[in-house]
Amino acid sequence: MPRRERRAQLLDSALEVFVAHGYHSAAMDDIAERAGVSKPVLYQHFPGKLELYMALLDDSCNAITEKIREALASTQDNKQRVADAIAAFYSYVANDTGAFRLVFESDLTNDPAVRERVERVTEDAASSIALVIQQDTGLPMRACMLLAVALVGMGQVSARFWLADTAGGDPEDAISQKDAAALVAALGWRGISGYPKEQ
Repeated sequence: MPRRERRAQLLDSALEVFVAHGYHSAAMDDIAERAGVSKPVLYQHFPGKLELYMALLDDSCNAITEKIREALASTQDNKQRVADAIAAFYSYVANDTGAFRLVFESDLTNDPAVRERVERVTEDAASSIALVIQQDTGLPMRACMLLAVALVGMGQVSARFWLADTAGGDPEDAISQKDAAALVAALGWRGISGYPKEQ
């Protein structure tokens, strides 16, 4: 198998193990077995468990921040931007891979490099949103960043709550992903639209 394809295979297998067991309980033996390779093959691509975890974390962090940027760039309609940004968080947590757990529920946040990457997700997503707010309202950038962090927090925390509630609650009462994202987007829009566009 070409090196690039093998690396992707190893990352997929590692993701399954880390999501199921967390960093501390995951073992390189388990990851190698899941991938159908020997441990030496695994170590040819990743020097250790932390490096493997960090590669996955980088991929997961980049995925959500890229989705937010795409949502903001896809339209000039700010109401739609809010809806698309909130929907991006819901799609991210609802993904079957469970990759969001590496970012938002990591059991390794005491490691400075992991904590920096996790915090960067909020900062990068909020920076993109803050720029749009600043361009439209003329508010000082620090105020825009505070509003943007609030919107990011609303999106990621509510999406995680929705996922847990859906998994643990009565399916008859479950709110669909689309409806949940729309509900939270409406709340976000009612707040942020109170800041008028600069003439």
